[in-house]
Amino acid sequence: MTQIISHLSEIGDSYDATFVDLWGCLHNGVTAFPDAVAALQDYRRKGGIVVLLTNAPRQRSEVRKQLKKFNVPDDCWDTITTSGDSARLAMFTGAVGNKVYFIGQPHDQPFFDPLKLVEDPVEIRQVPLEEAEGIVCCGPFDPYADPDEMRGPLLYAKQKGLKLLCANPDIVVDRGERREWCAGKLAQMYEEMGGQSLYFGKPHPPIYDLARRRLGAVKQGIPDSRILCIGDGILTDVRGAIGEDLDCLFITGGLAREETGTDEQPDPEKLDAFLAAEQMSPRYAIGMLR
Repeated sequence: MTQIISHLSEIGDSYDATFVDLWGCLHNGVTAFPDAVAALQDYRRKGGIVVLLTNAPRQRSEVRKQLKKFNVPDDCWDTITTSGDSARLAMFTGAVGNKVYFIGQPHDQPFFDPLKLVEDPVEIRQVPLEEAEGIVCCGPFDPYADPDEMRGPLLYAKQKGLKLLCANPDIVVDRGERREWCAGKLAQMYEEMGGQSLYFGKPHPPIYDLARRRLGAVKQGIPDSRILCIGDGILTDVRGAIGEDLDCLFITGGLAREETGTDEQPDPEKLDAFLAAEQMSPRYAIGMLR
């Protein structure tokens, strides 16, 4: 049975570290949530370690720049783990060949910056789809367009037998009051066509392995039983935590606000019905992180 709590401080002493989602949890894609910032600052003052765990399809250095833009202060987190870092590691070790067709926006180009962690990396070239050995997807060309506009190119890629490297498994995110499609939607479509998509962000294991390494660089020896995952994505944050056997605090006021009847807090009956339909059982739930 999922326990509804009012503040992170109610359970914070039970955990030495948190893996915290960004969009819908710490910020809305435009600005930081003050209550969430204050909750993480308080958690760190009491000795807790905050690992920001995001499906952003970019390097952690780029995410740090974005956090400053959104007025997220440095003193509410310790380190950052991104889906982009995990996916870049796979790309530079040859997961989709060296000639790749890129799906994304101009601001995603740093994804192809050299990665020092890889010894003798594959030399990556961006080419037209007709010449590609694989696909790298950081997100749709237009996050507000109907994803079906990509059905033709994806079907062609599937017929060529190309693998699609998905740098962000999220299906949607909310930027302020607008909902955007993410790379995960295109990867999902590709699989439905019979293509092969490779995932490296939540809920898949590679990003959690990287998060544990990032945590270990801050403090070693923290067992999984002392790690709490926090996030609003039922199919990413919650499913990923459960898959890793980690406790989870589900933020119901993000992507599932309507389904869970969340105003300040979720409606208990609607929350139970939603979780039953999704066959998920996070240990805790709260309207918004505070």
